[in-house]
Amino acid sequence: QVQLVESGGGLVQAGGSLRLTCAASGSIVSYGMAWYRQAPQKQRELVATIVSNGRTNYAESVKGRFTISRDNAKNTVYHEMNSRKPEDTAVYYCNVVSGGRADWGQGTQVTVSS
Repeated sequence: QVQLVESGGGLVQAGGSLRLTCAASGSIVSYGMAWYRQAPQKQRELVATIVSNGRTNYAESVKGRFTISRDNAKNTVYHEMNSRKPEDTAVYYCNVVSGGRADWGQGTQVTVSS
């Protein structure tokens, strides 16, 4: 089991870009990884996944605006957010979706102002 630490969030204006980072305490080379988000008073939702071979998948609400990537040498997963909208405001989390498991981290808050 690895520990995950998310970072890179903050207060940003609509339309801009932001990159979030998920650092794992150990190797994630064989793991499928994902980014989730939880907006105020809403359930946590899956926004993007990346499997061990690099194939990605996105929720319809973020397709074309978000990009998930990974650097296995650094045990890190990234989340590029472009053309941000106020409705993207949420706490963003990463986690393992296949090949292993991890507890939820504290997430990183992203607030998008209009």
